[in-house]
Amino acid sequence: MTTKSTLTSDDWIKAAFRALTTGGVQAIRAEAIARDLKVSKGSFYWHFKDVPDLKAKMLAHWASEATDAIIAEVEASQLPAEDRLRLLVLAATDDRTLPYGGLLADSAVREWARFDAVAATTLKSVDERRLGYIADLLGHCGFSAKDGRSGASALYGALIGLEALAASGLADLRADLLRLLEALLGSGKSR
Repeated sequence: MTTKSTLTSDDWIKAAFRALTTGGVQAIRAEAIARDLKVSKGSFYWHFKDVPDLKAKMLAHWASEATDAIIAEVEASQLPAEDRLRLLVLAATDDRTLPYGGLLADSAVREWARFDAVAATTLKSVDERRLGYIADLLGHCGFSAKDGRSGASALYGALIGLEALAASGLADLRADLLRLLEALLGSGKSR
């Protein structure tokens, strides 16, 4: 049995995201997550003051790991902008979401943000950061500022929609997003 000293706050956060992804924000409850982790509820209080504290840390973790860490990883490659865009698609569609509940983790945060002002603020900030980064990369590929913003919206919007389709088995998230990126890059070159 896992003890409070062997579980990290990240373990709790990942379990909370799995609860969010499968049961919505109302499923983020200390007792239920403790059961999932097979520990006592006391272990929860070792890491978090209360459930609102856990939720705040979940949102900060999501913004950091699902956005900032990916951007840093892509930038560290020092590849040309087109290749960084491809790498970004690969990173956004890899298995790193599995410990958090899989493909629908971002969708679950979006649903949470519909009813929670703090989640909505975090989501808006993350969306702005992601869109800005994609638009910046497209700018380095020769897109005008206006076309870069439009292209970023198209690519990012496709990611959001394709995640839902892929979760239902109706799309190949990575392949479809890469095809869209190549079409977008091709359209930018013909200008």
